[in-house]
Amino acid sequence: MKKVVLTAALVFFALALQAQQYHSSSNRAVRIFKEAAEAFRLREDEEAEKLIRKALRVDENFSEAWFMLAQIYLDRDRPRDAATYYLNGLKAHPGAVPGGYLKLAGVEYSAGMYQQAVNHLDQWRRSGYTDESMALEAKSLQEKIDFALEAVANPVPFQPENLGDSVNSDYYEHWPSLSVDEKKLFITVLLPVNKDQPVSFVNGQEDFFYATWEGNYWSERQNLGKPINTGDNEGAQSVTADGRTLFFTGCNRPDGYGLCDIYTSRWENGQWSVPVNLGEAVNTYHSEKHPSISADGRILYFTSNRPGGKGEYDLYRSVKTGNGWSNPENLGDSINTTAVEQSPFIHPDQQTLYFSSHGWTGMGAGDIFISQRKDSGSWSTPRNLGYPINTHNDEIGLIVNARGNKAYYASNRKSGTDTDIYTFDMPEKVRPVPVSYISGRVFDARNYRGLEATFQLIDLENGRLVMESASQPGEGSYLISLPANRQYAFNVSHPGYLFYSDHFSLGGTYTNLDPFEKNIPLQPIETGKNMVLRNIFFDLESATLKKLSRVELNKVVQFLEQNAGVVIEISGHTDSTGTDAFNQELSRERAESVASYLVQSGIDSSRIETAGYGDSRPLATNETEQGRAQNRRTEMTVVEIREGTN
Repeated sequence: MKKVVLTAALVFFALALQAQQYHSSSNRAVRIFKEAAEAFRLREDEEAEKLIRKALRVDENFSEAWFMLAQIYLDRDRPRDAATYYLNGLKAHPGAVPGGYLKLAGVEYSAGMYQQAVNHLDQWRRSGYTDESMALEAKSLQEKIDFALEAVANPVPFQPENLGDSVNSDYYEHWPSLSVDEKKLFITVLLPVNKDQPVSFVNGQEDFFYATWEGNYWSERQNLGKPINTGDNEGAQSVTADGRTLFFTGCNRPDGYGLCDIYTSRWENGQWSVPVNLGEAVNTYHSEKHPSISADGRILYFTSNRPGGKGEYDLYRSVKTGNGWSNPENLGDSINTTAVEQSPFIHPDQQTLYFSSHGWTGMGAGDIFISQRKDSGSWSTPRNLGYPINTHNDEIGLIVNARGNKAYYASNRKSGTDTDIYTFDMPEKVRPVPVSYISGRVFDARNYRGLEATFQLIDLENGRLVMESASQPGEGSYLISLPANRQYAFNVSHPGYLFYSDHFSLGGTYTNLDPFEKNIPLQPIETGKNMVLRNIFFDLESATLKKLSRVELNKVVQFLEQNAGVVIEISGHTDSTGTDAFNQELSRERAESVASYLVQSGIDSSRIETAGYGDSRPLATNETEQGRAQNRRTEMTVVEIREGTN
């Protein structure tokens, strides 16, 4: 990507090579130059460079020869050398390329030579040669240079740490991805096809590896093996919160729709399933790559150059439905530019997006930016992560752990040849919402058999579904992430069982990110079985339902609609504060308020009984606030199952 962007930005190099009159008085130098130009046209760069240097030995002031040499080195991603050679050509003949010093400043900016870029931009202004398009280009370039100089003068904290020999090797390690509990690390590794030759992107094949966290070190990495890894390239993976579902990029496959497609595989019964193409809703005859899956596996972010986008590559979003995946939605002008946006990473908080962009103002090439999704669904203006996280090089493929305090990325800082996986402390200003998680097992309360239950995490404030997941078939194990700064209803359901209700209040000053462990027994729908509705709330000493209760009340409505033969009792309970008479009346009125809501929502009143038990049936001691809070509750009990109505 970087090479394409740089070359396109400096197309004036190529225009200079097409000149009919050359800035050389040597016919021999011109003749050699023309041979070099033909080799350059055929992409025989080594031969072209050899001939160019020969021409320059004949005439060291041959501007077009210097320009071609600069273009060759630019195409090799060596912009500093390109800037030197281009400057030599301009010094020989300053007017050889209109706006030449403006173009030179652009090359120097891309190479991180910011002060040189300032000087040559000023030199271009003094030349007096300009037009409207150049003026706009100069204004944009000045803004970028100013940003880069300011960023370098005010660096963010950055101390990258290599993950060590158990994860990294002499090969290319890149694209880290991490489970929410931070115990499973997946990476893409470029392995040599011919082991007798150095690994490279010509002599290389990408496979997936994984390592596990053993408490204070990473285990020795293991090849993910078949059927995920094949003789083709697999790369740029993303993993769900529980580390059990992978999404990845596969290119040039027999079942592909285009150049690169997105595939998925799931860990089931002790092995990875055969990868499945996500289908034509997501994949096209163009290129879809760099998937990033939300923690619950419902929303997919990815990169594509499909028609109708804003730029060369854009970021898109697709939602999992009952029939597959929705038609992707372009993330729009808030994220995408006319240039390249790629390598999205959606944090487990479900609202913070990190991505690489060549279009937003940065340090030179692709920088990493952060944007956060608003309640309205739009995205905030992207912010650059700062220097030296971002440099004039192409930064790509950064992820952030669930707690939001550590980032992981690939870099060639150590050897300058291959890349390793590094981690560093994330600066405070660009951290996401911290995320904890709940894990455990869901099972039948009668026989402890694991159940494949559905989990929903719902924001009580706005009723929005934040997470939806399922426990493992047969096992019943689950892991679901919990973003902080919200109040949640946590519901677990399985056909033929009462649903399980829990409440998590992680608002405001919540800072404890220790995970929750919760094994969940589900009660079968049988007469006498009951459950606590933990997300029904009332005004103080009142039977008036709070707005936050609607999520749970609607869940009860749904349960009764799905189980039409079930008759229930809604019972109210209080703590021991207050007189017996007051508590009895309050609990009865609260139960009737719940019943009234259910009836207004379409449930037949004959299916709902109510009772108020005051403080006569405590679940815990009334001597502590925690105990009293448990005793203040609403319960649902199955009192009858009518035959022939389910």
